Amino acid sequence: MRSTRLGLRENIGQFSLLLVINAFVGSMVGMERSVLPLLAEREFGIASRAAILSFLITFGLVKAIANVFAGATADRWGRRRTLIAGWLAGIPVPLLIIFAPSWGWVIVANVLLGVNQGLCWSTAIVMKVDLVGTRQRGLAIGLNESSGYLAVAGAALATGYLAAQHGLRPAPFLLGMAAAIAGLVCSLFVRETHGHVALESSQTAETDSTPGPAAVFATVSWRNPSMRAVSQAGLVNNLNDGVSWGLFPLLFTAQGLSLERTALLVALYPAVWGGAQLFTGALSDRVGRRSLMTAGMLIQGVALIGVGAARSWEFWLPAMIALGLGTALVYPTFLSAVSDHSKPSWRATAIGAYRSWRDLGYVVGAILAGVLADGFGIPASVQLVGGVTIVSGLIVAMTYREGAAAHSNASAELRPVPRVAGHV
Repeated sequence: MRSTRLGLRENIGQFSLLLVINAFVGSMVGMERSVLPLLAEREFGIASRAAILSFLITFGLVKAIANVFAGATADRWGRRRTLIAGWLAGIPVPLLIIFAPSWGWVIVANVLLGVNQGLCWSTAIVMKVDLVGTRQRGLAIGLNESSGYLAVAGAALATGYLAAQHGLRPAPFLLGMAAAIAGLVCSLFVRETHGHVALESSQTAETDSTPGPAAVFATVSWRNPSMRAVSQAGLVNNLNDGVSWGLFPLLFTAQGLSLERTALLVALYPAVWGGAQLFTGALSDRVGRRSLMTAGMLIQGVALIGVGAARSWEFWLPAMIALGLGTALVYPTFLSAVSDHSKPSWRATAIGAYRSWRDLGYVVGAILAGVLADGFGIPASVQLVGGVTIVSGLIVAMTYREGAAAHSNASAELRPVPRVAGHV
């Protein structure tokens, strides 16, 4: 019988497999980043920026809901089952886009993509945190996010070049089809990590009863001031990521950039974001979460203002690098901060609740950017979102407390809710 141990080295096989799986998850969303806004404009004749961004509204809303279910389902029914269910939802996505006769099919595809991303990415994070225990939490999340977003960048670059050479359909989305099949097959070899959760709980002397999902969601959303600060910052972070996803290809091509150069710029941002997370996750274990979260949000805000103000490749290039660096500082750190303020038995539910708020940022960003872009132009909308990002970073600086100081109060903030049959 295989013994259960905590630590990265002790679980390197399963951890590495989960890194590969998360790369396939990232590839699924990366296939859209260079191509989909242009597909809406050129093949479906959609002129309104708000209408083009409708796919992001659908994606973000469904993913936010899926994140909540992913956390609760992973705690109740198992991580492995949740991961496999996410891949089953993702397989039809590329096919729907390839054969779409109308934009409505693309919206349906993004409903399924939201389910895929919510279930698979959340579960991959939770399983890695389960495996390593408390000491290397930031490192584990940094490696997870790095694998995912490097794959986003690679897929965005590859699909952009495929579109330039072979057209917007079907070639770019065949890459997504391959990623979905490979992700499902790899997930069949993943082992459940509930035993690691039980081991960590015994080592941390967790004696409180496990709260229900409603109590955990309330704690993450407003009862715990630090988690509340992280949740709002996560929402704003994905608000600006949604703006970059939906508007940057249109902004760059409108200024005369080729599809190849546009794809390179669009891919550069998640490439820097993914690569730098190899270091920022572990760095947050050493220096704490608040300083990295604050600095990252401020850098993102300034970079977005720069993107909106620039009009040429030479200025967009450093702005996209800065945007990636700022995002790399916050992305694994947000998740580590939520893990710091939760306990092993309800950690997956807490991470799901945070990711729900974070991914609602796609909805808010798509609506805000679409309306502003139609009324005032794309550059102005990008700059306004940059200002919002700076304000969000200042909120984190003023209200977040490091987990080591606040973790002992976590149970007090989980006010009991009535227990019902089947409650976690």
